[in-house]
Amino acid sequence: MSKSGKQAEPTVSQMLAGARRRFTEAGIESAAADARVLVAGLLGLSTTAIVTRGAETIGTEQVAAIEQAIERRLAHEPVHRILGEREFYGLPLSLSAETLEPRPDTEILVDTMLPYLRDLANAEGRIHILDLGTGTGAICLALLSECPEASGVGSDISADALRTAQSNAERNGLQDRFETIQSSWFENIHGAFHVIVSNPPYIASKVVHTLAPEVTKFDPPAALDGGADGLDAYRTIAKDAARFIQPDGVVGLEIGYDQRNDVTDVFEAEGFKLLESVKDYGQNDRALVFALK
Repeated sequence: MSKSGKQAEPTVSQMLAGARRRFTEAGIESAAADARVLVAGLLGLSTTAIVTRGAETIGTEQVAAIEQAIERRLAHEPVHRILGEREFYGLPLSLSAETLEPRPDTEILVDTMLPYLRDLANAEGRIHILDLGTGTGAICLALLSECPEASGVGSDISADALRTAQSNAERNGLQDRFETIQSSWFENIHGAFHVIVSNPPYIASKVVHTLAPEVTKFDPPAALDGGADGLDAYRTIAKDAARFIQPDGVVGLEIGYDQRNDVTDVFEAEGFKLLESVKDYGQNDRALVFALK
């Protein structure tokens, strides 16, 4: 207590240490990182500044906000959902209830597709991208930010997701080259595209409930459940993709760690050939690129 009888305001370092201790006691694997990102985010500080400004005190309102956020994390809500945003490929993206939180592994798909985009842009001048099940708009917006010759369409069955994707385009100054269409896969899509990308739901229905509570409680089920064998979305995309792709176009997909052969079979049966298979940071198959045979 201070001389006035009031509780002394905690410092940034004390708040951070308290959050880390509580997360560790609760068995949260990434306790230190989660505490750092959460407290820094709520205070509007970088994760570097949270160290250099550790001796500064925090006001009552901010303390209350951090305490509430700590409770939410202890209830398994992911840090970036609590903060309402996550950076993806250098772009700050807002999240919403019906959008999947973009993961670092999905940046592998962006990395993989960029050389194809640049080659197509060199050959064609202007190129057009379709992102099926766009969610936050992460994949399409990252590609647009890296390839100024491209314009893109983000389609999603969820109106909530499309509002989020549109606001993310505006937030990152990409709204002039990005439009949204409410559609179940190709249902409301028209025209032909140089690049079709998707991170579709690919988890087998019977496995969804075994995922971490951070996923099952907070990610939208429609973005996870890929049907009985996890391949429903790939079959749907493969069946119609040839009608919507330019002759020299490419299809880029994120896949589950054990789906390379199955997804390749699905696309080869519909007249595509596999151009490239790329592994993620954990050395699991993560991205496939196809072109028409």
